[in-house]
Amino acid sequence: MHLADTTIEGIALHAVGNKQLEEPLNLSHELLQVNEEIRNMLKTYFLSPFKTDEYFQLFNENGVEQNTVYQAVSAIFEDPEQLLEQSLYLAQHLYNQCTHPKIKDGEFYVVFLKDCVLDDEMVNAVGLFKAETKDTFLKVHQEADTFVVESDYGFGLNKLDKGCLIFNTEKEHGYVVAVVDNTNKNSEAQYWMDDFLHIRQRKDEFYNTQQVLTMCKSFVTDCLPEQFEVSKADQADILNKSVTFFKENETFEMEDFKQEVIGNQDIIESFDHYKEEYQQVNDVSVPDSFGISESALKKQSRNFKSVIKLDKNFHIYVHGDSKRIRKGVDPETGMNYYQLFFEEEY
Repeated sequence: MHLADTTIEGIALHAVGNKQLEEPLNLSHELLQVNEEIRNMLKTYFLSPFKTDEYFQLFNENGVEQNTVYQAVSAIFEDPEQLLEQSLYLAQHLYNQCTHPKIKDGEFYVVFLKDCVLDDEMVNAVGLFKAETKDTFLKVHQEADTFVVESDYGFGLNKLDKGCLIFNTEKEHGYVVAVVDNTNKNSEAQYWMDDFLHIRQRKDEFYNTQQVLTMCKSFVTDCLPEQFEVSKADQADILNKSVTFFKENETFEMEDFKQEVIGNQDIIESFDHYKEEYQQVNDVSVPDSFGISESALKKQSRNFKSVIKLDKNFHIYVHGDSKRIRKGVDPETGMNYYQLFFEEEY
């Protein structure tokens, strides 16, 4: 995703309140007119937060054509002159989803964007953005021989609360969608992604890498100890090998992964059975071969900390060879212990 040369071709702005609290929906019936300086500031505000390789798709259980946002952006892509008309439709749709008392009112922008680069393809996009967090700021100006400081209240340009970019590609699958949600701390904040946009993750390299790593960690930490006698060190070793396999390969091959990372045939059979259950329970499909996403690997690796927690006194971080760790029981105290073998101390 490269947006440096993207231009804003039109902006519609509406004020969307909380429907349950009976706050108003204030609609504008003209496109927003701004000068070049403000347009560039808004471009930075809208687009700079989008730095992820995780993409989504609009969908509906009865067919993507029934998705409200899909209908509106499709009309805009077919005829950009419909930007204002469709923005009214989208603002009303967003207002209808604001039914939790903690949802904040805000400014809702519908923006037509030209010349976005996605996967080396030049496409147009529709941006939907909502500014919810207001701040107090100071204005200083000079009058005669003194300065005057006044306060004002409004939306800052340093942090976008909620936004999405819907790229005009893969229409039949619900377009390619990038999402930002910086107020996604509580369940009511999910209304943006779940109720308004109604999106699901796009099944691409990022998705596949994320799913396999999540499945592997779940197998090692939850399933493996129940079926086999494995130590925490053995579990840590498999988790480390899993991450190493992804780092050292550009393409994931399931058979290679099982042989290099798991090795033991009995555990491999258990892993295959767990994979089938995992796909059914989570309603996902885990392919046997796919390109590895570096960004997904980086994100998931944060959750692969191989730590052995010993009561509340010690944590052992395992980064490599589990054979250098031995577990035993002290006959005098009856307490467990670990022996760590190393060559150098840093």
